[in-house]
Amino acid sequence: MPVHLEVSDGVGTIRLDRPPMNALDIAGQDRLGELAAEVTERDDVRAVILYGGEKVFAAGADIKEMELLDHAGMVRRSRPLQEAFTAVARIPKPVVAAVTGYALGGGCELALCADYRIAGDQAKLGQPEILLGLIPGAGGTQRLSRLVGPSRAKDLIFTGRMVKADEALRIGLVDLVVPAAEVYEHARAWAARLAKGPALALRAAKESVDQGLETDLDTGLTIERTWFAGLFATEDRERGMRSFVEEGPGRATFL
Repeated sequence: MPVHLEVSDGVGTIRLDRPPMNALDIAGQDRLGELAAEVTERDDVRAVILYGGEKVFAAGADIKEMELLDHAGMVRRSRPLQEAFTAVARIPKPVVAAVTGYALGGGCELALCADYRIAGDQAKLGQPEILLGLIPGAGGTQRLSRLVGPSRAKDLIFTGRMVKADEALRIGLVDLVVPAAEVYEHARAWAARLAKGPALALRAAKESVDQGLETDLDTGLTIERTWFAGLFATEDRERGMRSFVEEGPGRATFL
């Protein structure tokens, strides 16, 4: 399969596996959506890593396959494409992208679907669709502008230029840069730590932030208030508060 799932100790790794560049063909795009639905439902997956291997994250869509589509074909395909990436973005669990090598076009858009992005020091990211006479079509115009701001997003989208890891860190496109050989190790540590956390509270935090960004402040505060009060009905809240009172902060264990 061009994309597959590996699960260990509460962490699910969605692994792109289509050498040499992990080009995202239609089968791979659809598989991303299927695996996003699977990790959403699986109780043994409490945090997720998006990973393309040691050499490359994903160099974009399969251009040879895309070239064969006419307008009518892309009208039919564009919605499933976006829906697959949106399914990844809406996984209600912590998601980290472990970015090595190139993350371009659809690869960059996939990384944008994560909550946190760790890049190798040799990584290069960008949205080069303009060089094909296109624009990003899997969420790039929307998620990139929300992450780095509209001016920086327009610069990257208008020019199609790639940014190296240090610039990506400076503009907020990635959150941490580490030696290339340590990318997955750092992503695994991030995910493993959160996999031990309170699952419902993490879901509440993620959905409050993500949904709040799509609406006005008052509505966002309502979303937050509803989740905050609702968590008082959970066993994790009881465990967390009891542990705090009896043992001090940061010692609670969650199921």
